[in-house]
Amino acid sequence: MYGLINIAIKDLVTEGYGEDAWNRIRERAGLKDTEFILMDQYEDSVTYDLVGAASEELGVPPTKILEAFGAYWTKYTAVKGYGPLLDSAGTNFPEFLQNLDLMHTRVGTMFPDFVPPSFECRDITEHSLDLHYTSDREGLQHLVIGLLHGLGERFGIEVTVEMRDSTPTNAIFHVQWS
Repeated sequence: MYGLINIAIKDLVTEGYGEDAWNRIRERAGLKDTEFILMDQYEDSVTYDLVGAASEELGVPPTKILEAFGAYWTKYTAVKGYGPLLDSAGTNFPEFLQNLDLMHTRVGTMFPDFVPPSFECRDITEHSLDLHYTSDREGLQHLVIGLLHGLGERFGIEVTVEMRDSTPTNAIFHVQWS
């Protein structure tokens, strides 16, 4: 994963728990002297290790860490210069979700060797849809749940998410909004 992800994890932790907590998490993850570089690629294990270390240090389940990060990511990317890219993906919540793959195609032009997940919207109604998620990376379904809640905040709506089917790299989420 790119350094941008790990930098965002650092920012989430330091904003909520302080620099000392981040340093303890980084040490638990075996990254004592690591400073992440935005556009550099890091092994996925580095990010997974940070999530595990944050879970241990903060006493929060990894699934909740991932959900918190997902919600944070939507705000973080908007203020870090990617707001126009987010804006181009849709003017409302369901439109945005339907354009996720297109947005990731655009992101891929900025980040070489970018390997995004894939999203497909099915069974779309006025206030719900089923979001089919596929990734090469395992265990990130709760990150998607957090992203959906963060996007709900972005669009000023209340979102509920139910994970209906899941394997290590795929999931179907029933998403409702009001």
